[in-house]
Amino acid sequence: MELIKLRGNTYYISNNTNVGVFTYKNKNCLLVDTGSSNTIARKIDEVLKSNRLHPKYIINTHNHPDHCGGNIYITATYPGCITYASRKEKLYIENVELLATNLFGSITPKGLNRAKVAKVDDILQYGVNKIGDEKIKIIPLKGHTIEQIGVITPDKVCFLGDSIFSTCILEKYSIPYLYSIEDSLESLEYIKEIDADIFVLSHSEAIYSKEEIVNLADKNIQAINGLLEECLTILEQPQTREDLLQNMMILNEIPDPEQVQYLLYLASTSAFIACLCDKGYLEYYSENGKLYYYKR
Repeated sequence: MELIKLRGNTYYISNNTNVGVFTYKNKNCLLVDTGSSNTIARKIDEVLKSNRLHPKYIINTHNHPDHCGGNIYITATYPGCITYASRKEKLYIENVELLATNLFGSITPKGLNRAKVAKVDDILQYGVNKIGDEKIKIIPLKGHTIEQIGVITPDKVCFLGDSIFSTCILEKYSIPYLYSIEDSLESLEYIKEIDADIFVLSHSEAIYSKEEIVNLADKNIQAINGLLEECLTILEQPQTREDLLQNMMILNEIPDPEQVQYLLYLASTSAFIACLCDKGYLEYYSENGKLYYYKR
């Protein structure tokens, strides 16, 4: 890991989940996400210490453990460090069973929920928020989760969280995890209009210019619309939710996953069904203890 300068006082630490860093004159800094665990957070802290930086603020873009899993270590190591999130993401970060329950549909089997509760001190509003002596802009990027946010620093660097996926991620996960299809599509259109010059994704080795992020947003939109069309084609014959996922996995040559990844795929399948139902494309019926969906 190393601290990589983007522009002005804005940096990032490259990792499996990239961590944004905005520095202040007094060597305090703001972190955008904290990685997946105490182990990762300890390595992030080593990078910060080697640059004589002191975490004073954390903004979590959303509640997934790979983005806020280091909160506990950072806040314990630096008492007084203030953690921020959006209103609904705060609810999930402080009640980690909610994410697992959403995926499983009830209380989960032991071992499925491995996330740890972290405290969120304050809720961010959309628009400009004064954090320390600097103006940090918060933007809505719902879709991947219930109320994901993006962060734009005074240097016109935008941290996008998981609102948009790199080409590599789209190829690796043919069915990306999405909470709301319609919100995701709206966020992708919004990303193309953001007033920033440099864009950082949470899971990408590349840093994107304005032109590059617009092109990538279009690729993401195309991928989502392609999956919607695929669902409609499969549902020309009645399918259960699990049948639909099975057929999508076969068509996209997705290998059999372990439990958590399967539940993520199944949740995304539910999001596609919900979107198509809301648009009036699907009907449903129950028979012999199964719930079937089909194209109208």
